[in-house]
Amino acid sequence: MKAILVVVAAAAVLASGVGYAQSGADLAKAKNCMGCHDVAAKKVGPAFKDVAAKYKGSKEAEAKLVTALKEGKGHPSKVADSDAELKTLVQYVLTGK
Repeated sequence: MKAILVVVAAAAVLASGVGYAQSGADLAKAKNCMGCHDVAAKKVGPAFKDVAAKYKGSKEAEAKLVTALKEGKGHPSKVADSDAELKTLVQYVLTGK
């Protein structure tokens, strides 16, 4: 009986999305960022390594990029992701990997 309750509880947590966080790389693929960007080479948009180099050492970089994506500044359109997803994406991009 306990095993069934544990399985049901785990399924409920997974179904709700609580406790599951995608990596930055997975999120970039899922949100189709890779359609215009590449990690190492310029495509339609800049390479992630170039963005990371531009903002290296900047303490304001994360907040600035999250805001820019939300508002569509320097990007073809607004990015309609949650703040947590945007933060994860920006942190990933700023690693340059």
